[in-house]
Amino acid sequence: MNIGSKDLNLLYVFHVLYQECNASRAASRMALSQPALSHKLNRLREELGDPLFVRAPRGLSPTPRAHELAPQVQRLVGDLDAFYDACDGRDYLARSEHIHIYTTDYMEQVLLPNLLPRLRRHAPGVVLVTHNTRGVLPRDELEKGTCDLAIAGFYENLPDTFHQQRLRSEDFLVLASRANERLAQGLDLDAFLACEHLLTTLTGDLNGIVDRALAARGLVRNVVAGLSSFVAPTRVIRGTDLLLTCLRSVAEEAVSRDPELVMLPVPFALPQVEVMQIWHARTDADRLRQWLRQQIQDVVSAQAIQGAATD
Repeated sequence: MNIGSKDLNLLYVFHVLYQECNASRAASRMALSQPALSHKLNRLREELGDPLFVRAPRGLSPTPRAHELAPQVQRLVGDLDAFYDACDGRDYLARSEHIHIYTTDYMEQVLLPNLLPRLRRHAPGVVLVTHNTRGVLPRDELEKGTCDLAIAGFYENLPDTFHQQRLRSEDFLVLASRANERLAQGLDLDAFLACEHLLTTLTGDLNGIVDRALAARGLVRNVVAGLSSFVAPTRVIRGTDLLLTCLRSVAEEAVSRDPELVMLPVPFALPQVEVMQIWHARTDADRLRQWLRQQIQDVVSAQAIQGAATD
């Protein structure tokens, strides 16, 4: 049998006629004229080789063949209804899926405390899995579908098939220990260069934004360690003469946690970092992932407003 030669809409006609057993009510329910319904019924009879519905004193009476077919047709129509409901996306928050986000430990710390409760409340079937982005855009993973979203502040040269949305702009501060004797007179450029430094490197490269800005001035700082984390260095500098130049929100969180740390302005100009969320065109129209991207934006915006209110 070639299903391509069949009119599947006729199954719905059968389904409604079997439920109503009345041509007028069935035609009204399907927004059809009586002649149009009669035409479809005749095609259905021809296709299935049976009268299916015959006139009775109070409408239509199903034939034995119609009674035999009815349970199968009901299941088929129900499955098609469910299929098109899923395509329409009306029940997208009820889906059970794993969503994979490539990001950094810093963004996990920023997002997850407020994002996960939203997911559990509104989309309990969603399981969130985060991966370390390791300093590079997970291009292959986004294209293959093993990554749904990438969030960081260092992605560049995006392919045309990728979408992006800015989540926040951040400037840099210098995080230091209050016990750092080199900062007794404050932090100027000379004091900055006299100290030893930690930096975060996700790729192993020790030539970061700070180092490139200093090199433009013909200067170099003394980096003694590069760590593959945004959070760990804030714990290492306590009680030392080390400095950590980091994003404002990283410094603020560290100071709120540890009163032995202090934030200071960077004594030279640095560009701001634009934290972006990136996704592939293949997931752009997916209702669940659209909703998740909006939740992420809302969480980050709320944190920015809260931070501004406490400044």
